[in-house]
Amino acid sequence: MVRDLRKQSHEEVHCAQYIRPGAELSNRTSNTTNGLPDDELRREQEFIDDLYARVDALRGGTEDSVTDALAQGSTPMQARLERDVLVAERSGLLAALNAVDGSLCFGRIDLADPSDSPPSATSSGATHHIGRIGIRADDTEHTPILIDWRAPVARPFYLATGHTPMGLRRRRHITTEGRTVTALHDEILDLGDQMRTGHEDPTGDAVLLSALNSARTGRMSDIVQTIQAEQDRIIRAPHRGILVVEGGPGTGKTVVALHRAAYLLYEHRELLAKRAVLIVGPNPAFLGYIGEVLPSLGETGVLLATVGELFPGVRATASDTPEAAAVKGRADMADVLAAVVRDRQALPDPVIAIEHDRDILMLDAGLVGVARDRTREARLPHNVAREHFEGHIFNTLTDMVAERIGTDPFDGTNLLDPSDITQIRDDLAENPEVWAAIDRLWPRVTPRRLVADFLAEPDAYLTVADAEAVRRPVTRAWTTSDVPLLDEAAELLGEDDRTTRAAAEQERDRQVAYAQGVLDVSYASRTYEFEDIDAEDAEVLSAHDIIDAERMAERHEEDDHRSAAERAAADRTWAFGHIIVDEAQELSPMAWRLLMRRSPTRSMTLVGDPAQTAEAAGVGSWSEILAPYVEDRWEHTRLAVNYRTPSEIMDVAAAVLRAEHADFEPPSSVRSTGVRPWARRTSDLAGAVEKAVADLTPVEGRLAVIAPRALHGVLAARIDGVVAGESPDLTLGVVLLDPRQAKGLEFDAVLVVEPGAFGTSDLYVALTRATQSLGIVHTTPLPKPLAESF
Repeated sequence: MVRDLRKQSHEEVHCAQYIRPGAELSNRTSNTTNGLPDDELRREQEFIDDLYARVDALRGGTEDSVTDALAQGSTPMQARLERDVLVAERSGLLAALNAVDGSLCFGRIDLADPSDSPPSATSSGATHHIGRIGIRADDTEHTPILIDWRAPVARPFYLATGHTPMGLRRRRHITTEGRTVTALHDEILDLGDQMRTGHEDPTGDAVLLSALNSARTGRMSDIVQTIQAEQDRIIRAPHRGILVVEGGPGTGKTVVALHRAAYLLYEHRELLAKRAVLIVGPNPAFLGYIGEVLPSLGETGVLLATVGELFPGVRATASDTPEAAAVKGRADMADVLAAVVRDRQALPDPVIAIEHDRDILMLDAGLVGVARDRTREARLPHNVAREHFEGHIFNTLTDMVAERIGTDPFDGTNLLDPSDITQIRDDLAENPEVWAAIDRLWPRVTPRRLVADFLAEPDAYLTVADAEAVRRPVTRAWTTSDVPLLDEAAELLGEDDRTTRAAAEQERDRQVAYAQGVLDVSYASRTYEFEDIDAEDAEVLSAHDIIDAERMAERHEEDDHRSAAERAAADRTWAFGHIIVDEAQELSPMAWRLLMRRSPTRSMTLVGDPAQTAEAAGVGSWSEILAPYVEDRWEHTRLAVNYRTPSEIMDVAAAVLRAEHADFEPPSSVRSTGVRPWARRTSDLAGAVEKAVADLTPVEGRLAVIAPRALHGVLAARIDGVVAGESPDLTLGVVLLDPRQAKGLEFDAVLVVEPGAFGTSDLYVALTRATQSLGIVHTTPLPKPLAESF
């Protein structure tokens, strides 16, 4: 029997052993009861038919409204704004309706109501159907047909027990395939209720077991139908500050975080729709794996990204050595980059000579040093501060010229007036040698150039060993560890946008001038057309009378129809409404600096397991991660139930960590398959792997071969249909991965190859990916704690 996850009363629970996959389920999927047509199934099917009729009507009406709105073309500004809002809202609704079409309704709750007499089998009070989104009837009251799973009314569906029924007499799970009801599972919560439907589930675990034992597809599925009480509390936790969700393998922490994102978008729609939600995952394969969860819950406006994708215009495609990643990820890299930037603010060595108006102006280290110090006092980013530096240099040079040409030789007074000084300054501003000197002393620098140059020649800023670890050619592709450095550099440098602003102003002036020309033509046409009409009698208005050139130009500016998530992806300075970080323990201190800039309100959900920390730059301690930003003002919760990994596999995996951490306590597995993991030593690794793959590959579902990266080429050549690469296709029947790629993923069967080549954390991850069976193939001796398990 599955663990009593909802803490139901002893009257509801049978004392038995663990349920094997598929056991005791077949008698609950029939469309008949005692050989007769099942009225309960028929009634639920009628409801589902009516529900989808309403959904189809909504979909058709929404498509028509979007088409009509977009066909309006040129409209007044207010009407255009209203049109754009309508298009955005309706497009979002249409996307939600399309995304949740399958399994739209999955549950029903029947409320106890003693005033109803006599009770029927299906209802004795209010009845609410629960689904992925809320649907209302097309009547004056907009009567709810389907209750959104996130609504307060739906919460008893997840929390009610026999001890605490929360006003319910019955909870029903509805299983559908497409738009057809295939099974019902009822839980009686009012123990005094004697009415039965023939679909009673004594333990309340049948639906959960079915989900846990179902074949994997290579894509994470939502758990909206089987959310457990401990998960529900995290999903609906108040939207404030930082929440840390810690959990071992298989505890569902990732999917809980995704459902939390959906819940927050429901509860705080207005705020988060504008600011967007960012979900950060460990690698592209993982993001592909979880990519269908939120759309299945009706949410499509979320940005999913790896740290390597959080600098617009850069996508990390190269890999670092562990040593390089560790150095780049250290917190003191912020100080290193600040020093690199300061060194770009140079002094002449010894002087810079500038030819101007048949004279030579000399800028020495003393004069430039004063200008540099005064500019630094403003504490502005390097590129933004350049304008101040330019001003100081022009003042210095202007004073030089004024002193030479305007000083009275007899009394030493300066004979130049302010207009003469202005003219001197303007002349200097047209001298290319002056600008060349400024470019040399305070150059404009891009983040990419700064970081690339630093990594090419890091010796002046790092120890010999650290410099050797990070050194690389300027032309090399970016790595994930580089992206936080680029972001830090962007903060230190800022952006001198004077040229961009000037261009925008010129374009604006051009549009206004064009609009004025149109209005002038309109006015002239009116004058010509009505020249014979007495002015006192003329009441005809033209465009010239009701709009000026600036407003007319504004109406022809292009609108930005991108979603908040799309705009956020292109804006490095975007402040997200909420950020969810998966495998958070793996991020480096520099990566945390990047993420904290994206969350000035510190509204975050961090998900991870310190026991699985494998990255050399990973922090692995929640206190170390958060103390620099919020001190101790964060909440911590832990998921302790393992839904994925059978107890037989979890026992083997836990032994690996206990060898290093004697007090380690793994999450408790709710399932047992009765199938022990096996290990096989061989002298022909490729051949043994090929045979093991054939033996392990499930009839339905997915098999992962987890092996050291160095072996991928050899293994891919022997395993039919398998391709080695950075972004594997997880929907294939057999997938070849290394432990880092396997993080956060799950498969029906797993074959671990050469476990002795893995570190402890990587091995623990590899061993805990399977939902059904685990095999090990090796040529070298197994690590001692693993060997003792066989």
